[in-house]
Amino acid sequence: MRPDRSGNLKGAALMSAAALLFAAEVLMIRWMTTRGIPVELQLASRAFGQLLWVAPRIAGSGLAVFRTRRLPMHLLRGTSSLVCWGLYYYSFSRLDMATGTVLSFTNVMFTTLLAAPILGERVDRWRWFGTIAGLLGVAVMLRPGAEIDALGAAAAIGAAIAWCGITLTSRALTRTDSTMTVLAWVGVVTFGGMLPLAIRAWVPLDVLDVALMLVVATVMPGIIVLVTEALRHGEASAIAPFQYLRLVVVAAAGWILFGEVPDLFGWIGAAIILGGAMVVTIAEARRR
Repeated sequence: MRPDRSGNLKGAALMSAAALLFAAEVLMIRWMTTRGIPVELQLASRAFGQLLWVAPRIAGSGLAVFRTRRLPMHLLRGTSSLVCWGLYYYSFSRLDMATGTVLSFTNVMFTTLLAAPILGERVDRWRWFGTIAGLLGVAVMLRPGAEIDALGAAAAIGAAIAWCGITLTSRALTRTDSTMTVLAWVGVVTFGGMLPLAIRAWVPLDVLDVALMLVVATVMPGIIVLVTEALRHGEASAIAPFQYLRLVVVAAAGWILFGEVPDLFGWIGAAIILGGAMVVTIAEARRR
């Protein structure tokens, strides 16, 4: 049944809430990094929280939830998540929050580039237009002489490419396995992969440090729930653009709290990337 207008309004509200939570996560990353909490510990808390969110469902279903004939694909999906979040968190330790957020939007362009050869999807002209525009925007932001940390930018783009692994493997896995099976394996692989690194990077933590990590662990996995519910209530093409609200919030917070203001070419590049990402997102949503 086609969602009505009220469904789209509810979906837009939920997607906006997810965008705000995404922005809050960026602020938490910056706060934890400023306090000297290693990225490895930040990621371990994030992965542990994701595992906690699915633990009751796993307990209710028993070990049967892990039953699959596509274990290598699940391991690839979990590894993609691990690499993606690792580079994403690291990028914000070196970039201003607005730049890091804008570069994360390039994931939709890289997904478009890989969807045709890997999944055999037909990519229409609007998705190609948005992808080319977005990549040109990256070139503007990272032009020679730009005052952007090269390693941070590489990490942000690497995270966007790794996100393609999440997207493409998820599309493949959901054709044969349940969502619960996918989430269960992601939780196990990401937490299991981060735990040794977190132990190695361990530093003494005070009460506030632990509180920040607990917030990340218990609250931030709610992003996927909000996005899922948003798409359940509203049409994807109507509500998908609301995810980009987080750039406005992150840019404002970076300016007010940390005095971070990208230069003119940074804003021009950001506008091009954002426009391209929205074109690709809307075209993809309408295709589905």
